[in-house]
Formats: sequence, C-alpha cells, structure tokens
Amino acid sequence: MQKLAGKIAIITGGSSGIGLETAKRFVQEGAYVFIAARRADEFERTKATIGENVTCVATDVTRMDELDKLFAAIKIEKGHLDIVFANAGRGEFVPLHQITEEHADAIFDLNLKAPLFTVQRALPLLRDGASIILTSSIAAVKGFPGLTVYAATKAGLRAYARVWANELKNRRIRTNLLSPGPVNTPPLASKPNEAIKSIIGTIPLGRIGKAEELAAAALFLASDESSFINGTELFADGGAAQV
Repeated sequence: MQKLAGKIAIITGGSSGIGLETAKRFVQEGAYVFIAARRADEFERTKATIGENVTCVATDVTRMDELDKLFAAIKIEKGHLDIVFANAGRGEFVPLHQITEEHADAIFDLNLKAPLFTVQRALPLLRDGASIILTSSIAAVKGFPGLTVYAATKAGLRAYARVWANELKNRRIRTNLLSPGPVNTPPLASKPNEAIKSIIGTIPLGRIGKAEELAAAALFLASDESSFINGTELFADGGAAQV
C-alpha cells in the first residue's frame, strides 16, 4: 500500500538534491507534488526525473508576492495541502570576522524567514492532521567554525517546530525537523577529495549520506507512520552529531 496515497505536497527547493529525491519518493508513494524553486530552466529535467503527478512553479520563497502566487496556484489546481516540506536553504562558510550584513541578510531570508512565511501562507490550505517538515542541519548543534549565520538559522527552525507543535495542536498538524549530516548533493560533490575524506572521518558510519536516504526519512515524517511524532528533530547523519 502506498504511504501517501491521495496526499498533496509542496516541496520548496525541490529541483535538486534532497528536495528532488523527496519529490520523486513522494510521487512513488502516491502523492501529487508541487515543487517550488527559483530556477525554471531546471524544470524539464525535474519533471523527467519524477515522471507524473508533479507541478513545478518558479518561486523565490523569500518574496511574499511570489509565495502568494504559489499558494494561489495550488488552491486552483488541487484545493488543499496535506504536506509542507520547507526544504529550500543555503549555507556558506564565512569566518566570524568576515561576516557582512549582506551575507547575514541573504542566509536569514532564505533559511529562516522563508520557511516561516511558506508555512504561514500554506495554513489556509492545510487539512487537519497535516504534516509540516522543516530542513535543519547538524550544523545547528555541532558548532562548525565558519558557519555562524547558517547554524543560527537552522537552530531557529527548532524553535519554530516547538512553537507550532503547540500552536497548531487543535488542528492536529504536526511539525518536525529533518536534520541531515553530510549528503552527496552538488554542494558537497564540488569539494576537493581531501575535504570529503576529512568529513567522512567525522561520521561513525564511515560514509557520506545519500539523498535517497534523506528522502526516506522525509517520507517517514510525512506519512502516518510518524503519527505520534510532533515538535521533534530527526537526525539523518550517520551518527555525526550523536557521538
């Protein structure tokens, strides 16, 4: 039996990496998926990768007018939502003494402000019992040098999940975090081999994670299999943040 049969989902940042693999897995499990991403030139490849039951909407999730257009399109096409996966985000290594206002604004806008208003704009369409998933990171708890702003934004998502678990309890809407460790996505693949070897040395399982493994974790949080899990954080990190 498909785990998301008949469900309607929105995934931000869904044209590559974890978001794309999750969209593919959600569709395989019976969902219809809307993908919101900035780069419309990637949509043909995205659709070809996923196949059927997907709509791609060019959206800058840091802009309120574009979020409004996104959810208006979802309302017209499907009328409601069951799953929100606020996955869009970015990180950049910048030492404390080199942080600029521009850097801080860009990271906070995409990683912290955008998920807030994505979920807010989705609320009128969310059915009771829906699932909200926020992509955090082990950086929020590990204190990696050079990730001051990124880590702060990902830690802020933890506060969102705690508050929304209470605020949305009358509608039985669950909010949880998915916190990846190092995953084989384009940003990591671009690093030098020596850097990747060093990263692997910090992971008890001795390897980099796969986007498909994060998609499986997202599926768990989206489905009824996690029906009694709310306001918490699921680390999919090979043990990197645990020992």
